[in-house]
Amino acid sequence: MSKLNQLLSLAELSPATLNDLLNLALNVKQQPQKYTQALAGKSIALIFEKPSLRTRVSFDVGIYKLGGHSVYLDQQNGAMGKRETVADFGRNLACWTDAIVARVFSQQTLEQLAQASHKPVINALSDLYHPCQALADLLALKERFGDLSKVHLAYVGDGNNVCHSLMIGAALSGMKMTVVTPQGFSPDAQVLLNVQKIAATTGAVLELSPHLSAAAGADAIYTDTWLSMGDKADPELIERVFKPYQINTAVMQRLAVKYFMHCLPAHREHEVTSEVLDSEASLVLLQAENRMHAQNAVLISLFA
Repeated sequence: MSKLNQLLSLAELSPATLNDLLNLALNVKQQPQKYTQALAGKSIALIFEKPSLRTRVSFDVGIYKLGGHSVYLDQQNGAMGKRETVADFGRNLACWTDAIVARVFSQQTLEQLAQASHKPVINALSDLYHPCQALADLLALKERFGDLSKVHLAYVGDGNNVCHSLMIGAALSGMKMTVVTPQGFSPDAQVLLNVQKIAATTGAVLELSPHLSAAAGADAIYTDTWLSMGDKADPELIERVFKPYQINTAVMQRLAVKYFMHCLPAHREHEVTSEVLDSEASLVLLQAENRMHAQNAVLISLFA
């Protein structure tokens, strides 16, 4: 089993380490009784600058199931960088806790926490990446298809943090991934460059297009909210630009896609219709369930 030092981005992983993590997550899911003391005596700080349902509950419950203890810190406990610096926050947490899970606005905050605390830091969402979500998604696809290198995943919508982590995960797994975004909403250029470098070594295929038709024939189609949490864009403009990219039953049938994926929360009748979200083709609750199993695999690997 591969040992992790931290998880700020999936780009820190090798293809072999990612594969080990997914296999471990599957084992944790299937045989939870084997891991009930994996975090015995460990205390994990959970820092949340943003609201959360799935991330908070899946980490809190997951740590408990592994025999560990979690400490939840929201902005009422003192906003990092305001009441005291991010570095001071990290140094103090390092005095008492064994690892830090942080859901933050900026990737830079995670890097400062890791550098100051010298304790493992897990990215529970930042402006650039959402690695825990991507791990859960890859686990869901692994359960459905087995060999990820044979999977074609299409992502439709904003080239955001979820898109970035899915691209990296797909590249590490040797998958084919089609990213469909409106003009001006493409993935980050530096992230794209890094993904292309990984893909060149694994045989993965990455396609970018502004046309929804490019997703035809994908095994699964993935979308996210059109306006990410904290974005200041004009909602009316976003609605107008993204409306042609809505995933509905007609689109699923026209593109001949078997499965639908979404990281949640979903804005029903915007990026996806309720008819698709609640259909038998939807994997959204499997993805949500897998958040805990994937994150538990990360936590176990930190202390292996």
